[in-house]
Amino acid sequence: MPRPRKRRRVWHEPKPAIFKPVGVPLDQLKAITLLHEELEALRLVDLEGHHQEVAAEQMNVSRSTLQRIVSEARYKVVQALTEAAALHIEGGTFRVARVWWQCDDCGHLWEIEHGSGQ
Repeated sequence: MPRPRKRRRVWHEPKPAIFKPVGVPLDQLKAITLLHEELEALRLVDLEGHHQEVAAEQMNVSRSTLQRIVSEARYKVVQALTEAAALHIEGGTFRVARVWWQCDDCGHLWEIEHGSGQ
């Protein structure tokens, strides 16, 4: 029996999205699913320019796992672009990162979602 998948840490509440070629109805396109943690790995490595060690730590995975996630994500994105397929961003095994904030006056602790604007 395989070990259960470890939940990857993402820093923003994910929203499902679909990106597709212009002028072709969605029901006529091949669908490729990009998981939320795959998008997060691409964001950390390719958009923000973090080294894999830093990105892996932020996602709470090993560097080798992050490398595998990034490779799979890049493959899916390129496949969707070159084959004119719809790219669905949804699903995965993840949890939204939380941060703690402590009031300087009373010392009360609040757990808030990272990047939620609260």
